[in-house]
Amino acid sequence: MEEFDCLVVYVPTADADGLRSAIADAGAGRLGNYAACSFSVEGIGRFTPLDGAQPTIGAVGEPEQVPETRIEAIYPRRERNAVVRALIAAHPYETPAFMTFPVDISLPPEA
Repeated sequence: MEEFDCLVVYVPTADADGLRSAIADAGAGRLGNYAACSFSVEGIGRFTPLDGAQPTIGAVGEPEQVPETRIEAIYPRRERNAVVRALIAAHPYETPAFMTFPVDISLPPEA
């Protein structure tokens, strides 16, 4: 059985649809006979840009709060580089916050 990972990424809410499309085009969110599967939840991202940063939103040394969307999608592990490259290309932040981890999507054996 093919191995899968999960991608979790935080993006400004205004950019969420574009990011979902980009990672789906790269292979994320395919499950059985479905494509572009993901889960999203809204929240507030908080950060303070440090010296040397070139923030898309906010100013160096100033705490910032931004409406963000957490997007989760699975992808075949073999597509990791393509999915992460698509995320980075579509994300507006200088340093996107994301994580990947292995998931088990196997069904239990039939009794």
